[in-house]
Amino acid sequence: MQLVIVDTGCANISSVYFAFKRLGVDADISNDAAVIKKADKVILPGVGTAHNAMAKLQQAELISTLQQLQQPLLGICLGMQLLTSHSMEGNVGCLSLIPGDVLPLNSAGLRLPHMGWNTLHQISEHPLMRGFTPTDYLYFVHSFAVAPSNHALALCQYGNEFSAVIANDNVVGAQFHPERSGKTGARLLQNFLEWQL
Repeated sequence: MQLVIVDTGCANISSVYFAFKRLGVDADISNDAAVIKKADKVILPGVGTAHNAMAKLQQAELISTLQQLQQPLLGICLGMQLLTSHSMEGNVGCLSLIPGDVLPLNSAGLRLPHMGWNTLHQISEHPLMRGFTPTDYLYFVHSFAVAPSNHALALCQYGNEFSAVIANDNVVGAQFHPERSGKTGARLLQNFLEWQL
C-alpha cells in the first residue's frame, strides 16, 4: 500500500509518520501532486491556523489535487477542519469536501484551547469507528471545531458538543490527534488503512 502524508509544513508530520511506522506502514511525505494522486491512501495533517494552512496548500498548488482525490483521505486535527467548507479561523474558504463550517469552540466557560484527553459519544457504524466505545479516551488540542451534523461519525463534549470525527464519501476527518492517543488512536489509523471504499 502506498500511503502519502501531505507535506503541509506543519509540526505534527513526523509524529503522524512514526504512528504509521509503528503499524508497519512506511509512508511517503510529499507535496508533489503527482505523488499524492498515485497514492492508495492520503493523510492531511495540520497544526496551526486554517488561514495559513490553506495559503500553504495554495502555494503548493495542491487544492484542486486534494479536491479531486477518489481514494480514501484522512484529515487530522486542523487537517480535518480544512476538509469543510469554511473556517472562521481567519475567515477562509476550505476544501469543501465535507459540508460544514469551523466555528470557535463554545466551551461554556471551560478553558481554551480544549487540550487533553476526552471521550466520544454517538459513535456511528462506520469502518473508521470499528472497535470504538464511549469509554475510550483520545487526545485533543483545539480552539475551533466543526458543529454536529449528519456528517459526524462521533461527537465530543467540551462545554458543548462538537464533531470529533466526520465523513463524506471517500473523505474522513478526526479532530483529535490519533498519533498522540495511544492504542485507541492507533486503532483509528489501522481502521483507515483497512478501509475499503
